[in-house]
Amino acid sequence: MKYRKLDNDGDYVFGHGDNDFLFDVDAVGQLIKTRLKLLLGEWWEDLEDGLPLFESILGLSGTDENTKAVDMLIQNRIMNTDGVTNIKKFSSGINKRVYDMQAVANTIYGVVEVSL
Repeated sequence: MKYRKLDNDGDYVFGHGDNDFLFDVDAVGQLIKTRLKLLLGEWWEDLEDGLPLFESILGLSGTDENTKAVDMLIQNRIMNTDGVTNIKKFSSGINKRVYDMQAVANTIYGVVEVSL
């Protein structure tokens, strides 16, 4: 897998040949992150793709039931990413109304760690 690198602001990187690309496990890791940041209805080419942040996540209280529902949405986005075979480890929590998650996913290229 080959995926164009993003800079710290989330913009594509150009001008350095093959150094502007990620390959294999690193590419899958960035793909997972960009899929988690894509909001439902945001991409003009597929308005049905994206994380339903406004529709299903924001405004929920931090109860265990709601946290599990958000976890399932995020795990589904990770599992449906090209190259991901399964989620090896997943943890999340809410602290002062901020959702944090860490995941370790097996890919066809190796293991990748992702966090939000």
